[in-house]
Amino acid sequence: MTTNARLIILGYTKIKDSAIVVHTLSREWGRRSFIVHLGKGASLAMFQPLGIVEADITQNTKSELWRAARFTQAWPLLSLRTDLYKNAIVLFMSEVLFRAVRDGMAEEGLYAWCERSILTLDALGKDFSNFHLRWLLELTAEMGFAPSAEDLAPFAGERLRDVRALLGARFEEAMLLPLSGERRSELCEIFLRYLSHHTESNLDIRSLRVLRELF
Repeated sequence: MTTNARLIILGYTKIKDSAIVVHTLSREWGRRSFIVHLGKGASLAMFQPLGIVEADITQNTKSELWRAARFTQAWPLLSLRTDLYKNAIVLFMSEVLFRAVRDGMAEEGLYAWCERSILTLDALGKDFSNFHLRWLLELTAEMGFAPSAEDLAPFAGERLRDVRALLGARFEEAMLLPLSGERRSELCEIFLRYLSHHTESNLDIRSLRVLRELF
C-alpha cells in the first residue's frame, strides 16, 4: 500500500551509493526511518535537516523499513538555508529531535508543533538568538512533561531567575530577553539536562558547540 505523507527530515544515513535511510517525523507515524533509492547523480539537497517534504510511502508488511520515493518540497525555507545563524539553530533542533524522540514515538500534536516552529524560525527577520531556548521549553511540553520553575530548579543552579523569566514570557518577549552568550549557553544546557532526565537518555548534542560560538 502506498500513501502520500508530509515528513520533516531529521537527517539521513548513507548505506550505499544508491541508497540512504532517511530519518523523519510525521503526523501519521511519528518518528520513523525510510529507505530511499537514489537515481544516478541524484542530489541530497532534498534531505537537509528540518526540510518539510511530501513523499510517497510504500508500506512493507515483511519489514520495519518502509520505502519512500517521489519527494517534493512542501516549503522552500529560504532563510533557514542562507542564514548562518538560523542554519546553526536548525542543526541543533534536528539533532535534539533525532536523539530525544524515540523511533516509533508518535506524541499527538508533536508533528504539527514542529512544523509551526520551523516555519516561524524561517519567517523571523531578526531577534531570534533565544529561539532555541524557547523551543526546548516548548518541546518538553509537547513530549508530555512541561516544566515549572520548581521542576527546573534542581537543574538551574544560579540561572533560576533567567529560567523563570523565560517560562513567564510570551514568545515575543522571550525573543527579546537580554541574555549574554554565556547565560544563553548555560540555559541551553539546563534544559537539555532536564530533557535527558525525563527521556532517560544521554543527550550529547554535538551541534551545541556551534551555538556557543555563534550566540
